[in-house]
Amino acid sequence: MNGKCWDCGTGTGQVAYALAHHFDYVVATDISQNQIENALQKDNINYTRTRSEAAGFKPNTFDLITVGQAMHWFDFDAFYREVKRVGKSDGIITIWGYGLLSAQSEVNELIRKFYFEKIGPYWNKERKHIDNQYSSIPFNFDSIKVNQNFKISTSWSLDNLEGYLNTWSAVKRYIKENTENPIPQLINQIKPYWTKEESHGIEFPLFIKIGRIGI
Repeated sequence: MNGKCWDCGTGTGQVAYALAHHFDYVVATDISQNQIENALQKDNINYTRTRSEAAGFKPNTFDLITVGQAMHWFDFDAFYREVKRVGKSDGIITIWGYGLLSAQSEVNELIRKFYFEKIGPYWNKERKHIDNQYSSIPFNFDSIKVNQNFKISTSWSLDNLEGYLNTWSAVKRYIKENTENPIPQLINQIKPYWTKEESHGIEFPLFIKIGRIGI
């Protein structure tokens, strides 16, 4: 596929890198300079540090505008105005994210209890949009129905799981306010169902909204 794409809230560029295999030119933006400096590189990706709500690109530029796991941080109205300004009238916008991971049933129960009860009060208020699978985010475009359910599937060791859980912002906030890390206790609860030598299947449910930008 040819054309230009804008990946908003790109982080370290995983989505931008994938899109660069299908588009002639990809602009990837983020407000974090540190993320940009550590982003995946490809010749046809241009990384820029800027706010997605006021990126300053020329009007009628992009065939596709994407936001992966970042839309809940944006000022919705301001961002959508920018999308309609810089997106082509026949262009596409897609916003998507992934929810709470799932594993075997006993582990799921422990993780969900930890997620909602132990560290639940420490999530930022924007996290509700993830839990609602973006149903609470307005989408002011001509929606394209998505008839397929998508997911990320992988296989993790217990160390992989522990490392991932330690990246959660709510865990970091819990540590800051309580001066202790709650993850080791959770891992000890999981160990009877998941030894260090084993790898288990992990799935992240994906949710997505796709729309025509229009005039």
